[in-house]
Amino acid sequence: MRYLPLNAEDRRAMLATIGVRSVDELFRDVPKEARLDEPLDLPRHMGELEVERALTSLAAQSVSAGSVPFFVGCGAYRHHVPASVDHLIQRSEFLTAYTPYQPEIAQGTLQYLFEFQTMVARLAGLEVANASMYDGSTAAGEAVQMAARVTKRSKAVLSGGLHPQYRDVIETYVRYQDDEIVAAPMALGAEPGLADLIDEDTACVVVQTPSVFGTPVDLRPIAAAAHAKGALLVAVVTEVVSLGLLESPGAMGADIVVGEGQGLGVGLNFGGPYVGLFATRAKFLRQMPGRLAGETVDAEGRPGYVLTLSTREQHIRREKATSNICTNSGLCCLAFTIHLSLLGEAGFTRLARLNHEAAIRLSDRLAAARGAELATPAFFNEFTLRLKKPAAGVVEALAARGVLGGVPASRLLPGETAAENLLIVAATETNTDEDMERFATALAEVLA
Repeated sequence: MRYLPLNAEDRRAMLATIGVRSVDELFRDVPKEARLDEPLDLPRHMGELEVERALTSLAAQSVSAGSVPFFVGCGAYRHHVPASVDHLIQRSEFLTAYTPYQPEIAQGTLQYLFEFQTMVARLAGLEVANASMYDGSTAAGEAVQMAARVTKRSKAVLSGGLHPQYRDVIETYVRYQDDEIVAAPMALGAEPGLADLIDEDTACVVVQTPSVFGTPVDLRPIAAAAHAKGALLVAVVTEVVSLGLLESPGAMGADIVVGEGQGLGVGLNFGGPYVGLFATRAKFLRQMPGRLAGETVDAEGRPGYVLTLSTREQHIRREKATSNICTNSGLCCLAFTIHLSLLGEAGFTRLARLNHEAAIRLSDRLAAARGAELATPAFFNEFTLRLKKPAAGVVEALAARGVLGGVPASRLLPGETAAENLLIVAATETNTDEDMERFATALAEVLA
């Protein structure tokens, strides 16, 4: 067959060369419960029209964020994306562009990467940023590895307010290394005991702000405690719009700032692709993972852009690579750059203020329901409610009433008893007063 050129003998020779007896052995690291025992229950073949109908029917079973009152956050947020963003990124010179290996014909791509880096560095309050990473969680994993290289240490302390999925990605990154991960207990607010976990073996402390529960964190005391022990502070920001109102992590002492840029220019897309943000101090520049676009001049003195310090993972001398991520989220970081350019500084601040005001109005409505109380001491556009019933069941009951009412903390922290009745709720500029009223009414009914 044209696309299956190997016969059984070829496959046996390949398996023998790599030292396994069967193709199944290649999947031995995948847990058995995650594997299918038999093919999916799908037709073996269909015509194009039949496939289109079948897929349309399947897609209709999903509830999109714009079709019902939507208050889900926890690292992925529904914001309004101007139509001009999608229009511009679909221009052929952007949509079809890939890696700018040839700077002489990729000046536009390199320039927007440079502008993206400038914006991220300004938001983070640090001197340098890279040209994006896969998403916020992988950026956090890269930050922990970078801190280990800088400090020559192997221990990472993770805050109790760090998104559990980010923690899982970090632990996956260091699984086959000698690095040690120490995770603090779940924390809705301040973590006075976090500094006690830092010692002379600590490479970094990873703190999310606002936390996964929505609480903004003053990084200064944590930064001071980390620096006193020679460790770095890694700040994680999963809601980039919060940086329109909150003080930048770099100004509060963070050495590395990572985050998720999905909130600007990139829709929810049922989970991706997203865009990872990564910024650091200039003195750590050569240990920063990913690509770096630099500004220069050509032989005639005209401005130009190049990939600089680019002996990276996708080039030669791989043993000196700072990362295993071998590309960037180019189209997504372009969308981010266009959206933020359209907003400008004043517009970005106003967008952040609209988000905070929406969260205040929503929290007042929901906390008034009998059986619900606000559990977070402060918030930006996301907060946590403590309910009188398990939050997972409440969310299902709300969905049956046509409201997507947040994320039960137990979904992120299975087995954590303290999380069972906690509901994490996000409000953005897209939520109307009518949406909020429907949510409040439905929550009161479910808790009654």
